Amino acid sequence: MPRVLVTGMSGAGKSTLLKELERRGRHTVDTDYGGWVRADGNWDEVRMEELLAMHRDVVVSGTVENQGHFYDRFDHVVLLSAPVDVLIERVARRSNNPYGRTPEQQAEIRRYVAEVEPLLRAGASMELDGRRPVGELADAVDALT
Repeated sequence: MPRVLVTGMSGAGKSTLLKELERRGRHTVDTDYGGWVRADGNWDEVRMEELLAMHRDVVVSGTVENQGHFYDRFDHVVLLSAPVDVLIERVARRSNNPYGRTPEQQAEIRRYVAEVEPLLRAGASMELDGRRPVGELADAVDALT
């Protein structure tokens, strides 16, 4: 199995997709949890280097400024996207992550969609519509062998 990075804006469905892939037996790492992101908002580069050196078969999820430093070590970079109104609706009602509930955070998400998502799209090898059923999204990632 290949190394895959699933990236995208808050609310696109990255964590939900990772949970389904893990349920299917894939090795997954959701960098939103477990200390992967340092106080400056970047991945812990030493830790990420160690993970990618040790595992040929991992699906990593996250969106951080320094993720591009690792693109050459992933076989696929998958952008999970959805319209901004869908993202805002999802973050406002999710229970697993408090980010996105305040008007300021929602404005930040809108800005990131306009400014950051095009950069993610440019670096992605595949884009998936996060509105698709999670099983279909997992099938698409599983097909990346």
